Amino acid sequence: MQTVKVDGKTQMSMSEVYASNVNSVVSINVSATTNYFGQTVQTAASGTGFFITEDGYILTNHHVISDASSVKVTLYNGETYDAKVIGSDEDYDIAVLKIDVTGATPVVLGDSSKVAIGESVAAVGNPLGELTFSMSEGIVSCVNRAINVDGTPFNMIQVDCSINPGNSGGPLFNSYGEVIGIVSAKYSSYSNTTVEGIGFAIPINDVVSLVKDIMTNGYVTNKAYMGITPQTMTAQMAQQYRYDVTEGVFVCSVDPDSAADKAGLKLGDVITKMDDTDITSYEDLVAAKKSYSAGDTVTLTVYREGKTIEVELTFDAVPESAETNNSDQSTDNSYNGNGGYGNGGYGNGGNGYYSNPWDFFNNFFGYNG
Repeated sequence: MQTVKVDGKTQMSMSEVYASNVNSVVSINVSATTNYFGQTVQTAASGTGFFITEDGYILTNHHVISDASSVKVTLYNGETYDAKVIGSDEDYDIAVLKIDVTGATPVVLGDSSKVAIGESVAAVGNPLGELTFSMSEGIVSCVNRAINVDGTPFNMIQVDCSINPGNSGGPLFNSYGEVIGIVSAKYSSYSNTTVEGIGFAIPINDVVSLVKDIMTNGYVTNKAYMGITPQTMTAQMAQQYRYDVTEGVFVCSVDPDSAADKAGLKLGDVITKMDDTDITSYEDLVAAKKSYSAGDTVTLTVYREGKTIEVELTFDAVPESAETNNSDQSTDNSYNGNGGYGNGGYGNGGNGYYSNPWDFFNNFFGYNG
């Protein structure tokens, strides 16, 4: 195989792209221990990653290594290493691993903002966990494709490369041999069925600063955090609460001394706009927050007690305990979906019946006239 130096200026054939980068790609195999009704069950999964430093830092997807009890990395030359998970972020589906190696060959990162529809791209990975270090070639079908996966919005590069389970976390290369995205098989399927000719990759520009933060601190330190328990407002809730709004984000609780608390948000508020962005659902809120960092100030449009008000909120940084102890807490908590807030139904002993929150407060504090 002919190796060409990746300099971002020299256009390469796809065989040259492969030869110049295959030693930067790794196969990832994870195992997890799960307890089902007292029985310990071992599960295994596989994915792909790629070196981003010479001293063994590897970038992959969060969903590849989530809940893993052990992670092993295999290089193109067949060497296998135990890997340490430095940190990850579920919101952006990125994870950083580290293996004890020197002289690794890191990839060259490109500029995903310059990606154009129709340009040639290639994915290198381990489809099905068995066909290791395979390449698939295609073109960019769409840029800035907004997709929603498990309630989390993502901005993606859409490609027509063949993307299968095991490809997740691998690099997407342009014709200059640069990495412009992180391939994800998780988002390249519909109803658990792989869709032919449709694949997705996370733009590399969206995560570079976050990756550096994880490498330094073990988690994303400057991610915007409000300190609320949010829930998508629905017409049913509006009817039961006797609210005039049917869309937005209902505030189920406010953490003491949080950004939301300092801004004056209260239980029962409905957030309908963040600056000029309409907020119609929890997913909208998650997407909107991705445009901000800790310390940024926004104007929230809020429905409260039949009136629309505006409040200014300055984002906190996500608490370290939330990031390092439980990845599910990497964003503000969401409503538990079982008809209750926290450990029981709101105001009704956990029976799942929604009551008007202001009725609850009035009864509790004796404000019944």
